Amino acid sequence: MAARSAPSCHLRLEWVYGYRGHQCRNNLYYTAAKEIVYFVAGVGVVYSPREHRQKFYRGHSDDIISLALHPERVLVATGQVGKEPYICIWDSYTVQTVSVLKDVHTHGVACLAFDLDGQRLVSVGLDSKNAVCVWDWKRGKMLSMAPGHTDRIFDISWDLYQPNKLVSCGVKHIKFWSLCGNALTPKRGVFGKTGDLQTILCLACARDELTYSGALNGDIYVWKGINLIRTIQGAHTAGIFSMNACEEGFATGGRDGCIRLWDLTFKPITVIDLREADQGYKGLSVRSVCWRGDHILVGTQDSEIFEIVVHERNRPFLIMQGHCEGELWALAIHPTKPLAVTGSDDRSVRIWSLVDHALIARCNMEEPIRCAAVNVDGIHLALGMKDGSLTVLRVRDMTEVVHIKDRKEAIHELKYSPDGTYLAVGCNDSSVDIYGVAQRYKKFGECVGSLSFITHLDWSSDSRYLQTNDGNGKRLFYRMPGGKEVANKEEIKGVHWASWTCVSGLEVNGIWPKYSDVNDINSVDGNYIGQVLVTADDYGIVKLFRYPCLRKGAKFKKYIGHSAHVTNVRWSHDYQWVISIGGADHSVFQWKFIPERKLKDALHIAPQESLADSNSDESDSDLSDVPELDSEIEQETQLTYRRQVYKEDLPHLKEQYKEKQKSGTSKRRERAPGNSIRLHFVHGYRGYDCRSNLFYTQTGEIVYHVAAVGVVYNRQQNTQRFYLGHDDDVLCLAVHPVRDLVATGQVGRDPSIHIWDTETTKPLSILKGYHQYGVCAVDFSADGRRLASAGLDDGHTVVLWDWKRGERLSVTRGSKDKIFVVKMNPYVPDKLMTAGIKHIKFWRRAGGGLIGRKGYIGTLGKNDTMMSAVYGWTEEMAFSGTSTGDVCIWRDIFLVKTVKAHDGPVFSMHALEKGFVTGGKDGVVALWDDSFERCLKTYAIKRAALAPGSKGLLLEDNPSIRAISLGHGHILVGTKNGEILEVDKSGPITLLVQGHMEGEVWGLATHPYLPICATVSDDKTLRIWDLSPSHCMLAVRKLKKGGRCCCFSPDGKALAVGLNDGSFLMANADTLEDLVSFHHRKDIISDIRFSPGSGKYLAVASHDSFIDIYNVMSSKRVGICKGATSYITHVDWDIRGKLLQVNTGAKEQLFFEAPRGKKQTIPSGEAEKIGWASWTSVLGLCCEGIWPVIGEVMDVTASCLTSDKTVLATGDDLGFVKLFRYPAKGKFGKFKRYVAHSTHVTNVRWTYDDSMLVTLGGADMSLMVWTNEMEGYREKRPCDSEESDIDSEEDGGYDSDVTRENEISYTIRALSTNIRPMFGIKPHLQQKEPSTDERPPVSRAPPQPEKLQTNNVGKKKRPIEDLVLELVFGYRGRDCRNNVHYLNDGDDIIYHTASVGILHNVATGTQSFYQEHNDDILCLTVNQHPKFINIVATGQVGDSADMSATAPSVHVWDAVNKQTLSILRCYHSKGVCSVSFSATGKLLLSVGLDPEHTVTIWRWQEGAKIASRAGHNQRIFVAEFRPDSDSQFVSVGVKHVKFWTLAGRALLSKKGLLSALEDARMQTMLAVAFGANNLTFTGTVSGDVCVWKDHVLCRIVARAHNGPVFAMYTTLRDGLIVTGGKERPSKEGGAVKLWDQELRRCRAFRLETGQASDCVRSVCRGKGKILVGTRNAEIIEVGEKNAACNVLVNGHMDGPVWGLATHPSRDFFLSAAEDGTVRLWDIADRKMLNKVNLGHAARTVCYSPEGDMVAIGMKNGEFIILLVSSLKIWGKKRDRRCAIHDIRFSPDSRFLAVGSSENSVDFYDLTLGPTLNRISYCKDIPSFVLQMDFSADGRHLQAKHKRFLGHSPHVTNIRFTSGDRHVISAGGDDCSLFVWKCVHMPH
Repeated sequence: MAARSAPSCHLRLEWVYGYRGHQCRNNLYYTAAKEIVYFVAGVGVVYSPREHRQKFYRGHSDDIISLALHPERVLVATGQVGKEPYICIWDSYTVQTVSVLKDVHTHGVACLAFDLDGQRLVSVGLDSKNAVCVWDWKRGKMLSMAPGHTDRIFDISWDLYQPNKLVSCGVKHIKFWSLCGNALTPKRGVFGKTGDLQTILCLACARDELTYSGALNGDIYVWKGINLIRTIQGAHTAGIFSMNACEEGFATGGRDGCIRLWDLTFKPITVIDLREADQGYKGLSVRSVCWRGDHILVGTQDSEIFEIVVHERNRPFLIMQGHCEGELWALAIHPTKPLAVTGSDDRSVRIWSLVDHALIARCNMEEPIRCAAVNVDGIHLALGMKDGSLTVLRVRDMTEVVHIKDRKEAIHELKYSPDGTYLAVGCNDSSVDIYGVAQRYKKFGECVGSLSFITHLDWSSDSRYLQTNDGNGKRLFYRMPGGKEVANKEEIKGVHWASWTCVSGLEVNGIWPKYSDVNDINSVDGNYIGQVLVTADDYGIVKLFRYPCLRKGAKFKKYIGHSAHVTNVRWSHDYQWVISIGGADHSVFQWKFIPERKLKDALHIAPQESLADSNSDESDSDLSDVPELDSEIEQETQLTYRRQVYKEDLPHLKEQYKEKQKSGTSKRRERAPGNSIRLHFVHGYRGYDCRSNLFYTQTGEIVYHVAAVGVVYNRQQNTQRFYLGHDDDVLCLAVHPVRDLVATGQVGRDPSIHIWDTETTKPLSILKGYHQYGVCAVDFSADGRRLASAGLDDGHTVVLWDWKRGERLSVTRGSKDKIFVVKMNPYVPDKLMTAGIKHIKFWRRAGGGLIGRKGYIGTLGKNDTMMSAVYGWTEEMAFSGTSTGDVCIWRDIFLVKTVKAHDGPVFSMHALEKGFVTGGKDGVVALWDDSFERCLKTYAIKRAALAPGSKGLLLEDNPSIRAISLGHGHILVGTKNGEILEVDKSGPITLLVQGHMEGEVWGLATHPYLPICATVSDDKTLRIWDLSPSHCMLAVRKLKKGGRCCCFSPDGKALAVGLNDGSFLMANADTLEDLVSFHHRKDIISDIRFSPGSGKYLAVASHDSFIDIYNVMSSKRVGICKGATSYITHVDWDIRGKLLQVNTGAKEQLFFEAPRGKKQTIPSGEAEKIGWASWTSVLGLCCEGIWPVIGEVMDVTASCLTSDKTVLATGDDLGFVKLFRYPAKGKFGKFKRYVAHSTHVTNVRWTYDDSMLVTLGGADMSLMVWTNEMEGYREKRPCDSEESDIDSEEDGGYDSDVTRENEISYTIRALSTNIRPMFGIKPHLQQKEPSTDERPPVSRAPPQPEKLQTNNVGKKKRPIEDLVLELVFGYRGRDCRNNVHYLNDGDDIIYHTASVGILHNVATGTQSFYQEHNDDILCLTVNQHPKFINIVATGQVGDSADMSATAPSVHVWDAVNKQTLSILRCYHSKGVCSVSFSATGKLLLSVGLDPEHTVTIWRWQEGAKIASRAGHNQRIFVAEFRPDSDSQFVSVGVKHVKFWTLAGRALLSKKGLLSALEDARMQTMLAVAFGANNLTFTGTVSGDVCVWKDHVLCRIVARAHNGPVFAMYTTLRDGLIVTGGKERPSKEGGAVKLWDQELRRCRAFRLETGQASDCVRSVCRGKGKILVGTRNAEIIEVGEKNAACNVLVNGHMDGPVWGLATHPSRDFFLSAAEDGTVRLWDIADRKMLNKVNLGHAARTVCYSPEGDMVAIGMKNGEFIILLVSSLKIWGKKRDRRCAIHDIRFSPDSRFLAVGSSENSVDFYDLTLGPTLNRISYCKDIPSFVLQMDFSADGRHLQAKHKRFLGHSPHVTNIRFTSGDRHVISAGGDDCSLFVWKCVHMPH
């Protein structure tokens, strides 16, 4: 029995010998208190050299590998390895955790660094991408993350002189990072010619953008910006591992064993060579250096720490040493002195003084050492080596006594006999040799019984026997000294062993877990005196057990600190200490043993705080010392809340099934019914498995939950309001301290917590993302700002939330057993407690984690299950109610005393102003004084005390109490039986609400002419409920068995009830007394029905597939219906009482004749025509439509038809109640659906007059009453919009532009290096043998600079140094919208093309550019809030959302100075297609092009993502915030409009409801605008504008435009709305219209563009002007008064733009594009001078040398010559069928050469006039070489090797203008022309 509990003594870590120098660096620092901080194994160590004392931080669960010191030098950050590694920030003074950062890195945390003011921390992971992550460590929140590099990163540092800049270095790279928003953007350092590209090991940042870095070859590389400017060669002779910056300068340390000090400009000061020092040695390698003032700390590869005083630098002082490389296995204890001996694979043997905590001797051997032993007299030390040899040394001077090599394999264990005469040596070749000590170690015998390597040996006290353990786990005995095996076990029985270090044997059975592999315990050592045993295992854990421990799975205390396997453990000679050694961590831990009697005084050493649970693990065996669990609690722990299908899975499942069912849905389906239902009253309260879930609100109403509904009950009016936001069982409820808000947690795959307002029942915030399966407990903090929640996942996660912002503050694994309560400390918002099965834990927040300590019980009690808990009057006091009826009183984490409070568990506790109230299973409410000394009063819940005003009846006396709350002079009590009672302080009890008790509820019947209904349930009761305003239970009767069905007779006098044992009874409907009962069947009676009319017959259906028909008058069975193959589910009579319709579990629909029961076959067509008295069937043609797409996983369990036969109500397995129009023919009918029940709805019934629908929830035990609202009755109501499972295929209109935009796939620049769409191959790129007389084709390598001057050969020219973007002609209108805006009161406009944002001054036409995007911009918006003036957001395309630099992103920037304010890298793969700012300007909404079309909301200034959710399965075009809101926005897209609300972390959406208008169809919506009073306007593809009130369609403005309405703009100042569409200009109509606030009147504007039809893509309204962007890439300003149009910007409307030609003498140039136009541009005036429509796509243009003629080559093979002056056609000709690629005038203007893609060049003589006859042609040659080629990746111009970015994927053409003043580049797909100004070098 004693062995079942953990020992009551304790170990305390006192000293750690060692320092981790291998594979780590920069991990040794001085703290502010002049202590030294470093780490070893899994422990952070703070060592005070003055006091020679160590403090330990033990919050890690595995090896620590990185360390950073906060700039104030008190806090330390450490990172560890592991599958889910975390970072701890801890205080080096108190060694307590301050913050935990987790859930981001995998594998390990390789580097850490704090920024200048210590607010942020950067970490680098060991994962494959070496992720770099920036944290706000105080809040435990990740700010930004990006892939670091493909190879290892060795060091990272913040630039301390520039904000938001970092530098990282590693294998063959150095990167300079900038942090903006949530985006970390790297630039690779350019090594250039200054130094070799090599691995950089460490770095330090200095002023003026200088960075110093240490390289692998010992050089120091100096960087300025991102360029290497110089190297300091030979700073060290080998790799520089560490660099440390301080006020005086820099210290570096390297593999050459030297420390060098440098001044602030990196001039050398001095060198310290540690190899030359006294304790130095060859091969010393420095891994870490820290310079502070006149002290330098050095850490070496071999686990030493040196301290150097600068002015005595030749005398370094060794302050810590430890073993180094290889594993550490050997440990021996001196028999008489406090010394320990260790030996390791590093071939050294070391002797440590346990009193002085120091190394006192060291000796190096020839071989790695594997084991050691000291003889009893303490003179000889024996060492066993890895090569099988054995060496004996004298302890006092370490001289050799003898060296023996008898074996070839490693010696693993050796021990001297207790009398000192023999030495037993165990070898890995399975033998043990016995040597005589006095005989100079002569061999006396050997033991050869083992089949595997020897692991442990022990001598008997009289030295006559030896026991061994081997690798197979066998235990053998031998006689000494001969070594004969003892066969007879009797002989061994009485032997007393001198030591116990064996891992197998009866006495140590308990150290093994129940189901464990044999070899994971490496060492044990027994302490006979203290009766404790210490063990060491492979998981880094040292454990204390009681000794002997006989039964497997004994209890223990466990201690962590070692990281990997602990190889050996021993008691010191006087049992004061335990020494343990770690294999891979080379460390020696010394633990102080604190026996039981000392513990009393040592309470301050409460369990060491740590993240890992440092107390004992529960073993799985039955706990003999813990009482039986209470039956109720046991039931509750066995409940599982897992579901086969969660409602979250539905969309996904539907998609899967839709694929399969595409074919069957051709028929036009019925509309959803006109009626709707509204939840009116719910009978029920969830008490059977929930506690403390019942409260008073501020206004004295009562709030609780049942099923998936939050209920607010008003007891004065007896009415209920409902919160219907949950979609599955609600499991817990907490009320805000002000009592106006409530938090409820539910079941789900990713379960959510909703915080909602009890007055309005609207959600304020929804929290999800951290729990699984369900949320079982929630609690608000005292200030109401925070919320704690506990989950049902295996680790029972506990989360602390800032619920208003929807942010998770901290998260941790709570316990491995179920948690019942979580409570926040009312005095300290950072503290909380959790209690549950066999535990109570006290937590405090540390950044992103929580640190927990188990309640310490001591000798007062036992580990009990806690059912309830509250805090007391100080932050230290807490009270918990146990499962045995006690109340435990806690101070801090210690149990102070227990008080007996109830018989049976204390389920609920509540703290009052002056005391407490408790409630228990015994049905008693007890009031206590404030210290639980006295019970002041008790109230027993009894029927006798029930007051007359009660709404029902108490089922039994003293029901188990599950919830108590106080307020308004009353005590509110919730019971397990589903009753809510109000106890007056004077004693009377009023019953307010009740429902069925535990067990499923199936049976439901409504009365034929009264508003009452009957239910029968598995809880063995039959109940009658009043549905009229009194809403109460009228009568109840207990049954012998549970029941499944019931039915009223047609006259309402009798009630038939079918029971679960196969019997049924008929009772008087008024008194519920038995009339008659029968028992003919064995299985459940599933349905029971009286025949219509007089009710002569009763049909009784059972689960054994029969239906019995009884004559009611004679009480005899008159017929049996046979023929069903499965159990019967539903029965209905026809009107005449002659025919039965039956459904079975095999989905058969059968018909039987009554009363004999003969089976009839009736064709399905005929069955409809029969008049049925009732319809509850779920099969047949009339209700084919009620089965959902996912019918295979979801059953429809019940249906009921209204008496007017128009509406069919159904209930299904997922808890949905749906209404269909009857008959529901055709598959997948349209419906209205309602969520309130959580799991399956077992029954639905309309009342006799169809005024109400009554529904039953099976497992949620609730009876819900819904009122039926007739067709005409229109009121706002929370109906889950009419969704049907398959969207109708009737499309709302078609438009080529819309379709094109929807299907466009954006090329992503990062991926499109070589996807240049060419028809054929550009001739000059075709591979042909160059003939000798031609110029060779220019290579695609970067051209040599002199190639630039091939334009006008002969002039002496200055070289061009740089290009500056000066003008851009083009605007992206073809597939973007709402992307032109006014800024600065209409002086400037802002728009975009390609990857450039353009600010264009309207008056002067000058442009300035934002060029930070690295790919096409797709959307643009302007912040309208006055606080954020001129702030613009633009979204770009990108590839996958991996947060790297090529990921899609949104840039927020200042339009005037082009500063980037924030970059938001997002998870919208493919690109961002819409952005919008909120009303306050602080939030930004973005929509992605990913398949889910994700909608995300950002707090853009912090770069924080607030919420994100899949938007729609088809393209979303626009999403915009309401202009007056920060939480509401609307998205429109392909056949969709959704109205969204941001609640905390969650996005809630409602689909637009069309039902209000007849025949309205969901069309594709293209644009959105807003009006007052929650009006929303959406523009459609058909030209209509829909007007929505909230989310209901209230009117349609028909034909607002003749074509699609692409753009809408809401003017904030006066509410007028501008719309733009696709329209042919006509007298009255125009493509732009200005409307009043309600879209009733409008004025049209015509755009004078001369196009056949105008297509407007963007509108914006300024002061008296309307700005219009068109599909034709024009931006036009229209005056409101005079309707005058002014074209501001022109561009090609379709690309690519292939042709480009510059005028020989003037700053003009021509461009020709696929859109069939040739345009003439003037650079100086910044405008388009003219354009010609050619009617076909143009490919190339060329000026004649004089500039008077232009030749144009077309895509169809034609070419045209124009006269420049008039732009009239001079001549044209078509000799080729395929595209002309190049066309040139000869220098004397006589000939024209035309090159086509048929690989031929035609020559024409121009002097012969415009007939253009071909004079000759040559074939099979590539065309002319362009003057300048493109760089290899096709998107940068290269002049002198500089790259210029701006175009999207490919640049198609480049030309210099005359005199080389400008370079013009033409973009392919971006249809833009860029004019770059050339910056010439001075002569």
